Amino acid sequence: MGRLMKIEGRKNAQDARRGKIFTKIIRELSVAARAGGSDAKSNPRLRLAMDRALGLNMAKDVIERAVKKATGELEGVSYEEIRYEGYAPGGIAVIVDCMTDNKVRTVADVRHAFSKCGGNLGTDGSVSFMFKKRGVLGYAVGANEDAITEAAIDAGADDIVVYPEDGAIDVLTAPESFETVKAAMIAAGFAPAESAVTYRADNDVAVAGDTAQQVVKMIDMLEDLDDVQNVYHNAELGQDAYQ
Repeated sequence: MGRLMKIEGRKNAQDARRGKIFTKIIRELSVAARAGGSDAKSNPRLRLAMDRALGLNMAKDVIERAVKKATGELEGVSYEEIRYEGYAPGGIAVIVDCMTDNKVRTVADVRHAFSKCGGNLGTDGSVSFMFKKRGVLGYAVGANEDAITEAAIDAGADDIVVYPEDGAIDVLTAPESFETVKAAMIAAGFAPAESAVTYRADNDVAVAGDTAQQVVKMIDMLEDLDDVQNVYHNAELGQDAYQ
């Protein structure tokens, strides 16, 4: 009985996490469609959101309904994009991108996560200058570094990052060339395990021990908020951060 209860508890937690991820994707679909229209061929942001949704096995009718609500074909909620910036313990820069229908609730929740973990919110632009928008194609451990590097150069990628601790590889692109590079890599037989247009820090800051654990706790609290879409930071975290 005890083992079955543990399995059921773990399943419920996984289902809850999946539900939160789907909620965030639906909001991204809504905002992307409202901003750029419902045609994914002419709306790159919507196409990225749809690709992510399909990659996580979201049903096509759920995707279509979110788009129709955003473009007024169906009645729905209107979301606003807001960015918060601040610092986690150890001087770690943090950007929090949100989508919300209630700004008062969102800022209160974000401020609570910062203050509870020893961080503090800053003003607009206080840390965002430390980050650049980049397209990232991620390849898992065991990928062929030489072959991926050659294909990435041919595809027009900006940079290739190999992580010595596990051998994983990231191919970096300019945001505007992300789709072109991704298509070329797939055509060359190198479909990425993960891909996204995201923000990356120019330089990471190493933190360890209790400070690192507080940083991880704060990031987890922020990512768990329904209104938070993405959290970006410049922390270089070791294994001790997750103990």
